[in-house]
Amino acid sequence: MLAGRRIVLGITGGVAAYKSAYLARRLVEEGAEVQTIMTESAGHFIGARTLAAITGSIPHTEFFDGPSVSPHIELAAWADVVCIAPATAATMARLAAGLSEDLLSATVLAADAPVVLAPAMHTRMWEHEATRRNAETLRGYGYHIVGPGTGALVGGDAGLGRMAEPDEVLAAVEGVLGAGVLVGWSVLVSAGGTREPIDPVRYVGNRSSGKMGAAIALEAARRGASVTLVTTVPVAEHPGIEVVEVDTAEDMAEAVWSRAAGIDVAVLAAAVADFRPARPALAKLRRRKGPPKITLEETPDVLAGVAGLKDRPFLVGFAAETGPVEEAVPKARAKGVDLLVANDVTAPGAGFGSETNQVTLIRPDGTAEGWELMPKARVAARLWDRIIELREGSES
Repeated sequence: MLAGRRIVLGITGGVAAYKSAYLARRLVEEGAEVQTIMTESAGHFIGARTLAAITGSIPHTEFFDGPSVSPHIELAAWADVVCIAPATAATMARLAAGLSEDLLSATVLAADAPVVLAPAMHTRMWEHEATRRNAETLRGYGYHIVGPGTGALVGGDAGLGRMAEPDEVLAAVEGVLGAGVLVGWSVLVSAGGTREPIDPVRYVGNRSSGKMGAAIALEAARRGASVTLVTTVPVAEHPGIEVVEVDTAEDMAEAVWSRAAGIDVAVLAAAVADFRPARPALAKLRRRKGPPKITLEETPDVLAGVAGLKDRPFLVGFAAETGPVEEAVPKARAKGVDLLVANDVTAPGAGFGSETNQVTLIRPDGTAEGWELMPKARVAARLWDRIIELREGSES
């Protein structure tokens, strides 16, 4: 998605500026052309030569440090997107007030391109009423804020305020550049692991966190789709996402099947239990009575139910494997999907609950496309790129 895209990367004066070098490298690796703007204070944390070596161009630092008479106007007109990472509290306040006292803030003020901010500051600064108000003002301008996250901070403290990781910022930039491409699309996503009751206290389940499905739903909403997320896991509210909370495979099947006909795309990322106790106990099973004998029966096949609809959507299924993902190839052929996303949950960084994933995309003809390990937000962004390409290709 970033091939040939022009990105202005703004770097401000915070410890997290060290992450900007890696972010710049990742942007370049994805094919983007990158121009950097460093504030005066940024130079105390990262060297201009480092960024020049990574991007192939000398960072801009001042209004009058080059031949251009209006560098902020030229950079603003050149950029497809402006990304500021890290964005300090002072920078956010300056942008919220519409000030243009340095090259970076003047470029943002002059830009028609989308703006992505990755805040980085101490927890107390992030939670201050002024900063929160500035963040809301910037969102009101249409700026996209990614993070901050929770983790180690300066001075040995820990808490909310840590800059989002570079790959998360990269995914946000890709999402912004893809914003609007799904306007008019209706999307259904499932997420999380189902819980099949043994008794009113216990259940048969799995360790799915729902993070991958939630990331897919969020990415679709960012790109303008009308999204319904059927999930067993609570998620943060988003204006573009209707959340339907379910618990069991039966609940999920009913919720998905009743909504799937006539929509554009269904991405079924939930880890639905294949079996459930046939006769759940009505009261809590007691230890003193010894181990219960539990008879299992099959649950509804949610994916097959959608595939069998007369007016079915473009259908993407997920397969969690515990070994080579090639085992999922027969499933891609048999399930009637347009695309199957398989991963080995025993692989480091690709298991349930992780922040990253390593997936292989499998077509019904057995064609496989393996991806490297990356954050789930990045997987979601790339997955939507492929869905758009495949769906539009099939229609043409």
